Amino acid sequence: MLGDIAEVVLGLVLLIWGADRFVHGAAATARNLGVAPLMIGLTIVAFATSAPEILVSVVAAGRGQSDLAIGNAIGSNIANIGLVLGATAFIRPIALQSATLRREMPALLAVSLLTVALFLDSYLARIDGFVLLTGLIIVVIWLVRLGIRSSSSDPLQSDFEAEIPTGQSMKASVTWLLVGIVVLLFGAHFMVEGAVSIARAVGVSEMVIGITLVALATSLPELAVSLVSAIKGEFGIAIGNIVGSNIFNLLAVVGVAAAIQPAALPPSVLSLHLFVMVAFTLVLFAMTYEYDGRSVITRYEGFALLIAYLAYGTYVVLQSVRIGV
Repeated sequence: MLGDIAEVVLGLVLLIWGADRFVHGAAATARNLGVAPLMIGLTIVAFATSAPEILVSVVAAGRGQSDLAIGNAIGSNIANIGLVLGATAFIRPIALQSATLRREMPALLAVSLLTVALFLDSYLARIDGFVLLTGLIIVVIWLVRLGIRSSSSDPLQSDFEAEIPTGQSMKASVTWLLVGIVVLLFGAHFMVEGAVSIARAVGVSEMVIGITLVALATSLPELAVSLVSAIKGEFGIAIGNIVGSNIFNLLAVVGVAAAIQPAALPPSVLSLHLFVMVAFTLVLFAMTYEYDGRSVITRYEGFALLIAYLAYGTYVVLQSVRIGV
């Protein structure tokens, strides 16, 4: 067991560092190619911050462990809102001032409902994976058009302008991009190896390990980015990081897992986990809606999200240990 835990910790460290280098390299490469900062943030950075989940999904599905990959995607979306957004807002209230981000919110809700519709037969077929990957292409095209149409006065524009690397050579940018991918692959391998071994040792399903342990680990890069951004006052990045990551988690992570290895879903996915994911998404939608001309996620709301996430996680762990599924 100690060796398995060590593998998970090593995988976690590699995933966090690799994700940071991958995001850095991808953003710098795009900037050197003349891509606008807002476009980079909406597409490349959003996709890159989901790289840990995507690589874990590829490795897990390739090993025939699609439950872990799917659990990782669902659990990461729950953790991104409950843990990441909750902790960030609790430390510093988040003001949503970006019209671009408000347009992304309905897209996240639509993608979540599409995922639920595909899961209703309790089986994720290869065609379901292709539907999600097609949705990914459509969303990327829509985000590109959204970035083109967005006003230069949108606060999100200046946030990305300040954070995307400048003055780095193309050679260095591409090097960090490749290094990030390689390190992420090794991190995903160790994470999956350790997580599967722990699941077997304690007698719980790979789905539960994916929703709890692996999802928490792969959400840590988002937590770091959102916390730092909020402290700097870059609230657009703090929320945009979560919204973009959740969209890509469902379309890319679940899509890749299903395309590689179709899988039957445990009953708990529909009866609990998907329900909780959609509930957190609806809460995020409500919290960021302008009721009085201003949209702020307060410390109280952040604390409530944290408590809800901890309660959900505790319930899942206790139930899985008790019934051994």
